[in-house]
Parts: sequence; C-alpha cells; structure tokens
Amino acid sequence: MTAPTPPSPSNEPSRSAHSHDPWGPPPDGAVAGPGTGGEEADGISPRREARDAALVAVAVAAVGVVLGLLWLWLAPRVPLISDGTAVYLKDAEGEESVGVDGMFALSALGIGVLTGAVVFLMRRRGGIGVPVGLAVGALLGSVLAWRLGVWLGPEQDVVAHAKAVGEGKVFDAPLELRAKGTLLVWPFAALLAHLGLTALFGPRDPEPDPVLHPMWGPPRDGNAPGGV
Repeated sequence: MTAPTPPSPSNEPSRSAHSHDPWGPPPDGAVAGPGTGGEEADGISPRREARDAALVAVAVAAVGVVLGLLWLWLAPRVPLISDGTAVYLKDAEGEESVGVDGMFALSALGIGVLTGAVVFLMRRRGGIGVPVGLAVGALLGSVLAWRLGVWLGPEQDVVAHAKAVGEGKVFDAPLELRAKGTLLVWPFAALLAHLGLTALFGPRDPEPDPVLHPMWGPPRDGNAPGGV
C-alpha cells in the first residue's frame, strides 16, 4: 500500500500567479493610480506644464506687435483744431473716439480667435499650462499693442502739436484707449476658442476596462438567470 503523493510544489506558484485578490495590494508591475506617481507615467509633470505655459505666453505676447500695428492702421482719427488759445474737437458730435476703442476690440477679437486656434493645433495634448500661458500671453499682448499704438500714433503733447501746426489748422488727436476693459477681449476670445476646440477635437481619456471579481464572472451555460 503506497502513501498518497503530495501535490507538487511547482504547481502552487503557477496557480498563485494567476489568482489575485481584488481587494488586496496591486501585484508587481501594476500601473499606479492617481496620486501615486501616475502623473509622470502619463507624461504630465509640473515642470513640463510650467515650460509649456512660459513658451505659449511669450509666443502669444509677441503677436501684440501685430495687433498694435493693425489698430494704428484701422483706428479712425479724431480731428482737433486750435484757435490760438485752446484746442477743440473739430466735430463735437463725432464718434471717432468711440470708434478707436471699438476698432481695438474688434481687432483683438479676431486675433484672439486666431491665436486660440493656433495654440490648440500646436499643443493638442492638453494640460493646464497651455490655457494659462495663452491667457497670460494674450493679456500681455493686449497691453503691448495698446502702448505700441499710442507710441507710434499722433503726437501725445496736444499743446505743442497745436502750436506746431498753427492756428486754425486741423490735426489728429493722440491715439487713446478710453475703455481699458477692451484689453480683456483678446484673452477671453483666445480662451473661448481654445476651450471650444479642445471640447470638440481634443484627446479623450480611454474608457477603463471593467474589472470583474471571480465570483461575478459571466454565468456558465444553463445557469443564466431565468434559464430552464
């Protein structure tokens, strides 16, 4: 009479390798979840976000030169006239001063949509750094455009300009931006364009595969609920 043969030890590791407690710690080589270092695995790091924000901000702010020249070219001129003692508006009921602000807003709106679309096409992978850099760069570009247009526009010293042209002569008023809120048109337009394109055509997170407990696996043949 022979003794029963004990189970081979070589079968135990292979069986345990295929079994895993769903409530226990993850096995070796499992991908870490959020908050456990998964950010580096996804290629998103604070250093990279800061670099992207800085690059986008500098590139967008440089476009402010284009906006400033466009505003200088398209903005209506406000005619002034001097009687030798004071300077007056040539047309007291004219709307040229309102048109100066309106032209800046319209130009900034177009530049904002354009820069938002270009930034989306160049940096499609997403991240918070890109929209932050876009907003900061657009605001800096608006300020740069405003100051550049004023600097390249008509003479700022109205009294000296009136004396230079002479009494009864018409000359252009300095280029001014009365409504400072128009400086925010470019950032808002750029962000709306970028976020809209991201929502429509941006990358999507893959749907996670469902994890089934062994007890909740698919029913065997003949054991389906309601089967006969």
